[in-house]
Amino acid sequence: MSNSAKSIRIGTMVSASGGKAAERIGQIADMGFESFEPFFWQTTNGQDLADLGKRCVEAIGDRDITISTLGMFGNPLEETEMDLQTLQGWKDCIDNAHHFGATCIAGFTGRIRNRPLTESLPRYREIWSELAKRAADKGVKIAFENCAMDGNWQTGDWNIAHNPDAWELIFNETPDEHIGLEWEPCHQMVYLIDPIPQIRKWARKFFHVHGKDATIRWDVIREHGVFGKHPFVFMRTPGFGDTNWTDVISELRLAGWSGSIDIEGWHDPVYRDALEMTGQVHGLNYLKNCRGGDFVTDPA
Repeated sequence: MSNSAKSIRIGTMVSASGGKAAERIGQIADMGFESFEPFFWQTTNGQDLADLGKRCVEAIGDRDITISTLGMFGNPLEETEMDLQTLQGWKDCIDNAHHFGATCIAGFTGRIRNRPLTESLPRYREIWSELAKRAADKGVKIAFENCAMDGNWQTGDWNIAHNPDAWELIFNETPDEHIGLEWEPCHQMVYLIDPIPQIRKWARKFFHVHGKDATIRWDVIREHGVFGKHPFVFMRTPGFGDTNWTDVISELRLAGWSGSIDIEGWHDPVYRDALEMTGQVHGLNYLKNCRGGDFVTDPA
């Protein structure tokens, strides 16, 4: 975009696992989204990614829309059949990113299942040192989403890059400038971490941002605590949660950050299923307002 006010694009994620990513992009490309993140869940299902990338670009056509980032979400650190498919998916996404016009691949680090986080570091270093070299050779960045996937420091699955202490560890293991984060405030709020100070410290490592928010039920916390019988937090589409995204975007700008904020909308307990796109369009307008930009109308 030539408009410097729009150096931060507002877009959305598009599932690519089922083979319909290009068609979905074509369906929603005129709704005001400025970027797309096609993503795979654990496996690419053997798709020809070069062909898929070309079809996604064709679906965008001459619209001012980018695909800066691909998603590959799974556990590439272990060796079940699906884990191996995830690892191969990372390699395929890195090798074929240019067909989408993408310069970043995002996902989870993986984890040695059900073990303390630090026990994953040797395997992390083994796998990601190799993938980092592969990505560097292709001019691609790697971004780890800061989602715990219901894990914690002592046990879990899928991901170790879920809080700042873990970031320190993994960036020490792989001190490559092109390895960073796919950051979203929601995943810090779930653990009652204030996301705003993180931007000031870590923005140089934010290669991509997810547009997802959270609502924290402080009344539940005061009566029942956290991670107990009663839900104390809900993931939300931006505009429905507790985050002031004007502050988030202002801090990102102050840090010199530019790139895409792609909405991850299907987790919202209200605006999901048949109402998901209504929620996403609201989130799109809300984030554009926080950034400064044009509005679109609710398709309903």
